[in-house]
Amino acid sequence: MTNQILLKGMACASLLGTATAYAAQRPNIIYIFTDQQTARAMSCMGNMDVHTPNIDRLAAAGVVFENAYCTAPLSGPSRAAMFTGHRPDEVNMLVNGAPMPDSLQTRTLGSLVKAAGYDCAYGGKWHLPELDVPDGKFGFDQIHPHSDNGLAEACAAYLSRKHERPFFLVASFDNPHNICEFARRQNLPYGNIDTPDLRDCPGLPANYEKNPYDADVIEQERTANFNVYPSAPWTPEDWRLYRYTYFRLVEKVDQEIGKIVDAIDRNNLWENTVVIFSSDHGDGVGAHRWNQKSALYEEVVNIPLIVTLPGKKHAGTVMPQLISNGVDFFATICDWTGAKRPADTAGTSFRTLVEEGDPQATHQPYVITETRFDGSRTRGWMVRTERYKYVLYDKGRNREQLFDMQADRGETRNLMMERAYEEVAQQHRDILAQFMEEHHVRPTRPALHDVPGKVLKRKAQAAYK
Repeated sequence: MTNQILLKGMACASLLGTATAYAAQRPNIIYIFTDQQTARAMSCMGNMDVHTPNIDRLAAAGVVFENAYCTAPLSGPSRAAMFTGHRPDEVNMLVNGAPMPDSLQTRTLGSLVKAAGYDCAYGGKWHLPELDVPDGKFGFDQIHPHSDNGLAEACAAYLSRKHERPFFLVASFDNPHNICEFARRQNLPYGNIDTPDLRDCPGLPANYEKNPYDADVIEQERTANFNVYPSAPWTPEDWRLYRYTYFRLVEKVDQEIGKIVDAIDRNNLWENTVVIFSSDHGDGVGAHRWNQKSALYEEVVNIPLIVTLPGKKHAGTVMPQLISNGVDFFATICDWTGAKRPADTAGTSFRTLVEEGDPQATHQPYVITETRFDGSRTRGWMVRTERYKYVLYDKGRNREQLFDMQADRGETRNLMMERAYEEVAQQHRDILAQFMEEHHVRPTRPALHDVPGKVLKRKAQAAYK
């Protein structure tokens, strides 16, 4: 028995040594992400209302994806996709506070990357469902709790250490999420923003008014959940102040990110490190008179994605390909680190796409985002193809939306109301119906398909009974 134990220990040590040797050829990975930052809330995207010099440094050194989307526009579900590789609805994690299934807890991204020979460290907001990542669980060593105060300093200290193995560092910031407290007229967790002269506030967005055929369920959600959406009585002046505060919160977190970028500089890490910047979802920022998340408006689901390669390869490249940052992020990190990716996970790695740096390269033909409104049972889905965006909610008038994203990124003209786009609409319905079947999306009502004109297959009907 003693010999068997010794042999087993030697075998484990050999496997660990092999994994470590393999990982030594792989890059370090630094993942910096914010909470509730819409894709255009960066000055490198031409936004004159916000100044983000440190995020801009990453963009100038890296590859910027214009069409990256969250897998779900709510913190818990979005993070579930990032760190489990599963679509949230499929594993019952489509709401905040949902527990991670026992079957996934030992094969999270941190666990897989650690098994591949990496040191894994996590600082900041976890939210799966605990706000702090438990130290030593899910593959991560906790280097800082859920707080933006001191997070950047903890990450900088980690980067300054001597590392015997490659590392995977996650820096998860809370801001600009403090806009939620601002909307409720509460104190902000990391310090209030000074009230400006109204003349110094940004103007209203071009798509401030709702399109005349917007889904009415969105207004029903606003009315039903004042705590999350207190904005129904707001005046244009209220919205301008909201936008001012939101952009100041983005600038506040940008300053913290700068401390990490400085640490990368000081420790000469650019040559062997992949740095990824993103967010878990966006914010309405007053477009369509919407604050917060959950709705499938472009400002809510389109998020930043910047990837800086070792040696700053392809610096300054802008890529139009479609990325689903949650599940695709999981697949990509497994790809870069050599982690063994579970066969049942979703997502398409964008590693090769970034390394080739070709804006004309083909990638995936569409991405899908799913939502369940915060504090509600209302659900919805988005299909984003190269040119169009199709949105479906599970109830209400005008629950189908179709937009030409080349001509109308502000979503002001619902093409579902025009016969000329009937074929395009049907193509997107077909994509969504197939997705629902493949990913076992439970319909709103048993044995009834949510996609107009579709019926559940007999196998699916049986599964839902």
